[in-house]
Amino acid sequence: MTGYADIVLDASATGRRLCREELDSRRALGERAARSPYGLRTLIGAHLSATRALTSALPLATGSRDARTVLDGVLAAAEQAVDAFADGYERARRLAVRQEEAARREFIDDLLHGRGNLGRLAERAEHVGLRLAHTQAVAVAAGPEPFGDLHRTARQVEAALGARFDERRVLLATKSGRLVCVAPGDGHELLDFFAERVLEATGGRGRVAVGRPQPGPGGVARSYEEALNALDLAERMALAAPVLRAEDLLVFPVLTRDRQALADLVRSTLGPLRQARGGAEPLLETLNAYFEAGCTAAEAARRLSLSVRALTYRLERIHRYTGTDPADPLHRYTLQTAVIGARLLGWPAQEV
Repeated sequence: MTGYADIVLDASATGRRLCREELDSRRALGERAARSPYGLRTLIGAHLSATRALTSALPLATGSRDARTVLDGVLAAAEQAVDAFADGYERARRLAVRQEEAARREFIDDLLHGRGNLGRLAERAEHVGLRLAHTQAVAVAAGPEPFGDLHRTARQVEAALGARFDERRVLLATKSGRLVCVAPGDGHELLDFFAERVLEATGGRGRVAVGRPQPGPGGVARSYEEALNALDLAERMALAAPVLRAEDLLVFPVLTRDRQALADLVRSTLGPLRQARGGAEPLLETLNAYFEAGCTAAEAARRLSLSVRALTYRLERIHRYTGTDPADPLHRYTLQTAVIGARLLGWPAQEV
């Protein structure tokens, strides 16, 4: 309020508009006020009270001048002063919000990628309720379209989590078009609820991957990486499950750890299928359906919309080309591992 009454009275005395210097001073005060605990409504109210006090003294201040003209001048000057003050206040608040958003985004990036000083990271995490000394688990949701901070699904899930759980137990953010949920390692119910709400909000078209609980300041980054790898694996393997758990997929990293050995297995076991009429893809699809059906011919035939006889014929052709029998337990393990490897490596569409 510093200088407000003097500026208004001086301007209203001649009916002039506030000069640039006066407007700039009010904006500067508004910017300073934005850093105070007072809201804009309270501050505007204080200006209105001061204006009312000025107008009550008008009859004495004006002498023979027309009081109505002076009153109009006071109100016009007050309007300009308050508008400049509010402009400075809002500008400072917008800047503060952008700075907070940038700081939060930097924190999220450091947290999910394990970058920066871990001690400082743990300290910043305390402010949002995360105790990085304990175990943390991360769930990552992908939808039919990228998620942003203001995306409808992100808002719905955030509201649902806030209504059900303590907000300081969960950190929700968007990263690279995906929705990320960080929760305590024992927060299985929370992460299950997160997955349910995502699938509900996306009409069942989303997919959620949950990393294993991991300890220590770098645990969030490790769990996040597991969840991302699970989503990538689901896409490459065409997995149908809407919710994936890294702990259920540990066999796949084992297979891909020695990529060259896996490629050799795929080439040597399934390579002969390329000699078949129509190429390897139809027979590879047959093997995949057969193994997913628990090696039950009738169920595999149903999934492929084939007769059991047609499916059996395909399996016989596979045996003839590869020299391995899908019905033989030992051969079956080799074939199934090779089929999984082919899907992981994108064979036969890509050379391995």
